[in-house]
Amino acid sequence: MEILIFLIVITLFIITSSVKVIREYERAVIFRLGRLIGYKGPGLIILLPFIDRMVKVSLRTITMDIEPQDVITKDNVSIKVNAVLYFRVIYPDKAVVSVENFLYATNQIAQTTLRSILGQSDLDEILSEREKINIRLQQIIDDHTEPWGIKVASVEVKQIDLPLEMQRAMAKQAQAERERRAKIINADGEFQASMKLSEAAEQIMKFPVAIQLRFLQTLADIATEKNSTIVFPVPIDILKPFMDNVNLVTFEKLDELKEKLANIDKK
Repeated sequence: MEILIFLIVITLFIITSSVKVIREYERAVIFRLGRLIGYKGPGLIILLPFIDRMVKVSLRTITMDIEPQDVITKDNVSIKVNAVLYFRVIYPDKAVVSVENFLYATNQIAQTTLRSILGQSDLDEILSEREKINIRLQQIIDDHTEPWGIKVASVEVKQIDLPLEMQRAMAKQAQAERERRAKIINADGEFQASMKLSEAAEQIMKFPVAIQLRFLQTLADIATEKNSTIVFPVPIDILKPFMDNVNLVTFEKLDELKEKLANIDKK
């Protein structure tokens, strides 16, 4: 009886160690007497007891946070940068055989590549052309991890920490740029206004009565505000006809006086 129970226990142990269920997102890398024979799954697989060994590998996309790295840019600015890496295992057998720990190895490759690529770029390029830097990082890391059966989907630079002095300098630069744009817009407005005033002056020169109409229109606009005292400059052109008449009368009287004096001298 004891022997029968022992045989039943051994049989159950052999069955449980031989029959394995692999999930859809997993693969089983099989070693037979220490030699790789391939990978199986998903579903039900059968292993040879005491001969086959199995290593499970997940095929799902892995999100890895790259630790913050101290980087000196090409223009000698010290910054701290971290990133996030998305990758997945394509060939489970290579991921197990070609590298001891593919997660740790991928993380180290990502850190060194991040420092290298950002160290070859200027600060302005890092801040303004982040998409290009992400593509370069993805291509280089993918080339390094391809022999391990790993495909790098994307790399994203997540955060860039700048020194406080650099932040202040950039704020001053941005403020100076905004002031420059404001001055350019103001000067452009003054130029356009002067062009319109020049065109208006040409029209008034062609039709002098227009200045009088404008004068009356301005008076009408001021009168609607119920002001008790109105100080308004009078254009000299309005008084010009009267001044011309006065000058004409004066010259005529001088001519008559000259004629009378000449007659007296003759007598």
